[in-house]
Amino acid sequence: MRVSSSKQRQPARAVPEASLDALYRRPLAASRSGSLFGAFPYPTKISPDAIALYIAAHTRPGDTVFDGFGGSGTTGLAALLCERPSDALRAEAKRLGLDVQWGARNAVLYELGVLGAFVGRTLTNPPDPAAFKKAAEDVLAAGIEQDGWMYEARDPSGKKGSLRHIIWSDSLRCPRCRKVVGLWDACVSLEPAEISSTFSCPKCDHSCALDEAQRVTVTEADDVLGEDRELRHRTPARIYGSTGGKLWSRAPHASDLALMKKIAAESIPSCVPKAMIPWGDLYRKGYHLGISHVHHFYTRRNLIVFARMWKRVESYRGALREGLRFWLLSYNASHGTIMTRVVAKTGQKDLVVTSAQPGVLYISGLPVEKNLFAGLKRKLSTITQAFELIHGSSGKIEVVNGSSCQVDLPSGSIDYVFTDPPFGANIPYAELNFINEAWLKKFTDRTDEAIVSPKQEKSVDAYRELLTRSFSEARRILKPTGQATMVFHSASAEIWNALQRAYQDAGFDVEHAGVLNKTQGSFKQVTTKGAVSGDPVLLLGPRRDCEDHGVENVWSVAAALHSEATAARDPAESTAPRLYSRFVNYFLSRQQQVPLDADVFYRWFAEQSPRGALVSAGE
Repeated sequence: MRVSSSKQRQPARAVPEASLDALYRRPLAASRSGSLFGAFPYPTKISPDAIALYIAAHTRPGDTVFDGFGGSGTTGLAALLCERPSDALRAEAKRLGLDVQWGARNAVLYELGVLGAFVGRTLTNPPDPAAFKKAAEDVLAAGIEQDGWMYEARDPSGKKGSLRHIIWSDSLRCPRCRKVVGLWDACVSLEPAEISSTFSCPKCDHSCALDEAQRVTVTEADDVLGEDRELRHRTPARIYGSTGGKLWSRAPHASDLALMKKIAAESIPSCVPKAMIPWGDLYRKGYHLGISHVHHFYTRRNLIVFARMWKRVESYRGALREGLRFWLLSYNASHGTIMTRVVAKTGQKDLVVTSAQPGVLYISGLPVEKNLFAGLKRKLSTITQAFELIHGSSGKIEVVNGSSCQVDLPSGSIDYVFTDPPFGANIPYAELNFINEAWLKKFTDRTDEAIVSPKQEKSVDAYRELLTRSFSEARRILKPTGQATMVFHSASAEIWNALQRAYQDAGFDVEHAGVLNKTQGSFKQVTTKGAVSGDPVLLLGPRRDCEDHGVENVWSVAAALHSEATAARDPAESTAPRLYSRFVNYFLSRQQQVPLDADVFYRWFAEQSPRGALVSAGE
């Protein structure tokens, strides 16, 4: 896609001050739901609807938007939503008082990651939804016809049913009597469901911390590599199925073991990737024992079933094939591998099955093997709905799998930039996405991956330099008065200051600052100590001479923000994470460095009121 010369001569839209106030002075809600958001699991995504509000306010119909860190394509989706705004999107724009013209926008997205570029390209340029649905149903039916027997299971009365999932259990050795005990037997209880962190030996009654019990390992033949490997010994602990629509669960018995023996005799399809994992920051020597190649993340059953489904899809061509591959990969790493987990929730009689833990490659001591056919069938409706929302849009979206440090676009050709750069050391995307990329037979070139990574030998300075190169390209291709909206998240003042220097060296300064109020935080935001809830949003414009605000007392600024939030009587504004976002915005808006890490700020906040400790994130 190339921008016409007449469009290049047209100046960027001047956004009314009232719209800027609505977008950046107040928290803007960003829901983490809907078919577009849920079609493909990808870390730290932003709601396309929220981005669409920024795009609609900052551009005119026909304008071109750029995102140099395209991720899974949400900026492109948002540009397309401006042509077909939902009733909810129109209502939100009206509620905020935004001066917008709905209509098609175009977008160019650069994404370094192979998987992200694939996801973004497929979602923004989807196949015909009806043809996709028919093809997926045909592929699924053929898979069930050939391999449905692999998910057969007998219910407690002996009737034939269908397997929903199996909970597997690591094997432990009692430190006292040396008996081998399943983690399930030693640590799990039901009604109510609980996973204890204490190992209790059923033979000698010895109790100890779970990590004091040795994990038992075995050596098994690897059919794919033609060699032996050592791995954790696991056995089936609980079988879950359905018969005639009735759900059931039971302990394993002989029929399950007989089925597994039959599956063991099935050959591994030749299309299974023999991809060695270039382990980096996500590697853990405990639960990754024996995990050296991509196929080690699967049970034999699910590896065979997924590979045969993948081979069937390869017979299709063009956008339809890409849509079918998208469908398979949307379930693959997050639900089809042994990274799938169970959790114990308060008040539940049984353990709750969930997906792989986002942002890591964690394998629990109770990994789950799901029925791939059942999962893919459920996923089909969400993806079809997402394709229906986008298919036929007149806006043009180009997704380039490449580095935004070198952009092949003319200077002054872009009307507006919306982007959310990688958050320092938060998520190593190239490593995280390696499993799905192995099936695509193409891997991310990590040279220009903007990340703080000991394994990649990338320091904060190296991270800053990569961001500077990317922001410099964004400044070059923007029209002279063009603006860029950037969403960012970090609990580290050092990372914030690296970001600030990067955009300033590229010729940008902060014009407005706000908060994107996610209705459900990402996994990293929910679990990381000192995490920030609600991402700061910065509106960047051409750098200019700024007023010198002088040296300000850090604690006076913090106290003033705390007092202002208390007076507002808005519970969301009175939390430590939200106040830290406001604290960051205060200093960046004055072109000053961020002086405190989030955890230091949270400790100060906890001292200000009795309820402070209750609302400090990560405590």
